[in-house]
Amino acid sequence: MQGKLTGWDDTIVALATPPGVGAIGIIRLSGNKAINIANDLFPSKDLEQQASHTMHVGVIKDKEAILDEVVISIFKNPRSYTGEDVVEISGHGSPFVLQQIINVCIQQGARLAKPGEFTQRAFLKGKLDLAQAEAVADLIASNTQASQKTALHNIRGGFSSKLKELREQLLKFSALIELELDFSQEDVEFADRKQFYELINELSKLTDQLISSFRLGNVIKNGVSVAIVGKPNAGKSTLLNALLQEDRAIVSDIPGTTRDTIEEIINIDSILFRLIDTAGIRHHTSDIIESMGVEKSLDKMKTADLVLYLFDVEEEIKEIRSLQEELKKRELNFLLVANKTDKQDEAIAKDKFSSVENIVFISAKDHKHLEVLKERMVDKVISGKVQPEDTIVTNARHYHALKEVARSLADIKKGLDDKLAGDLLALDIRRGLHYLGEITGEITNEDQLDYIFSKFCIGK
Repeated sequence: MQGKLTGWDDTIVALATPPGVGAIGIIRLSGNKAINIANDLFPSKDLEQQASHTMHVGVIKDKEAILDEVVISIFKNPRSYTGEDVVEISGHGSPFVLQQIINVCIQQGARLAKPGEFTQRAFLKGKLDLAQAEAVADLIASNTQASQKTALHNIRGGFSSKLKELREQLLKFSALIELELDFSQEDVEFADRKQFYELINELSKLTDQLISSFRLGNVIKNGVSVAIVGKPNAGKSTLLNALLQEDRAIVSDIPGTTRDTIEEIINIDSILFRLIDTAGIRHHTSDIIESMGVEKSLDKMKTADLVLYLFDVEEEIKEIRSLQEELKKRELNFLLVANKTDKQDEAIAKDKFSSVENIVFISAKDHKHLEVLKERMVDKVISGKVQPEDTIVTNARHYHALKEVARSLADIKKGLDDKLAGDLLALDIRRGLHYLGEITGEITNEDQLDYIFSKFCIGK
């Protein structure tokens, strides 16, 4: 698909900085008329005679009217983000003034860019593959250090290099097997089946690693929903306030104070945790509104990535054992948190619950052992730190394509075990290559591209 530019020879314009009042705003032009259009509006200097990657100060005029004093940056093809001639106009950040400049650019022959169209052109010009282009959107949306590192790694081709390795190895054997088909009547084998079998095992291992990384990638990209649940007056709202270091939830000794769920976000070790303080879980209450809150709590517990089940250290050991079994039975990812150690000696509490594994003992009221709780929360959703060189799948489209690649590799392996003919093996190899090509953009269609880039912001 890269390099096919039918219908992409016009010049586009858009505001590249966020809308609203600011110190400066940047308008981006891309296309074969970008420099010509900017030159018609910029009497201070002949931009068509200037070198690439240079900046020029002057005024933008609409006929005789001065619109703004600006700095113009020139990037000539192919040494630009899009691979086309690109001009960036840095003006003062008045939305009115910036819109005037965009309007005169359109009058001179540009058209307003669609969302993601600059990056789409970069893909079509071969400046980026599709996986790298999608990582651009991930970087723009990143709100933690982990998501930033992962997006930058993928923009730089970290993920693409893994896919290239997979694809090149498969292509090599695909060519040999296709060659065998040309000489089918002579019953010759150009592809070493033993070597191919070993390769499929290696590729399957790499593919499985990428697929497994999606769980972590999803956590890095979208954060973790954490339901704080427990009986009324277990200290759930106190814990939420302590973790947030602010009074977000109403705290009271009266059971059932929290009637609805409260959601807040905190950043722990570059992972976003969406904390959900729920109504206390008790199945017998005469308060209709509270009953509705309890139902919402149970729903949040079912859909949460992590459940913090908070209980008073004065609870009976038998009840906590039963609770642990119930949470395991429901197949929930959970942490048992014994609260209110300020009311009872911690050593006594730990001895009391010694037969129940993996309990975190805290005092939400006194902010005691909250750092330990945070560490355990991170450990429950990821293992180890995210490194810049880690290749982590964060995109659901890539994940589903890799699942198909894994199925193709499994079919190839089975075919080798069953000593299938080369033409049947070739079908499975082509299928694996097809799905790898879908990720990087070697195989795609215009509708798919429009959908992917429509999720970008305008100006990028």
